[in-house]
Amino acid sequence: MIKNFKNIEYLKFGNERQKLAFSEIKKHKILEKLEKYSPILTGTIPIEVDLPESDLDIICECQNHSEFKAYLLNQFSDKKDFKVYSIKQNGIESTIAEFKTDNFLFEVFGQNIPTEKQNAYRHMIIENRVLNEKGNEFKQRIKELKSNGIKTEPAFAKLLRLDGDPYAELLKLEK
Repeated sequence: MIKNFKNIEYLKFGNERQKLAFSEIKKHKILEKLEKYSPILTGTIPIEVDLPESDLDIICECQNHSEFKAYLLNQFSDKKDFKVYSIKQNGIESTIAEFKTDNFLFEVFGQNIPTEKQNAYRHMIIENRVLNEKGNEFKQRIKELKSNGIKTEPAFAKLLRLDGDPYAELLKLEK
C-alpha cells in the first residue's frame, strides 16, 4: 500500500505502536510546532519495522541552524532529557534535538535540504516499497536482524545482498 508519509493520519489506522505515536505527536503538538520547517516523520515506526526502543524521527528543513537551534530550545526544552546539538553528517551541517515524552524518545533532525530530498525520507520510501514487494516474511527477517543489533539500512542491505555502504547502496534502488 502506498502511504502518504507527509501526513501522519495513516498512523491512526496502523498497529498499536503507530496509534500511540500518533496520539503522542498530537498531544505534544510536535508537528504543529515544527510546521514552518516542513516536518516529516521518518524512521522505522512508519514502516512497521520498529523495535520497542525505537524513537520517533522527525526530519525538518532549516536554512539557518542557529535560528533552528534557538527555536527547538524555545519549543521543547521543557521536555524530559532535552538536548540540542549540531554535527556534520555526510559533510552536511545537521542540527538535532532529542527529548522524551511519556512513551517515546523524539529526535528532531534539521538540514538545509528539502525534507523529501533528505536521506532519511528517501531511505524510508525505498524501504517501504521493498517491504511491500517482499512481504511479511521479509519484514520479520528485518526485525530479527534489528533485534540482534543491526541498524535498519544495513539490515535491508544484508537481505537484499547489496555490497558496499548500505546507506548509499539503498539510495540506488530509488525509482
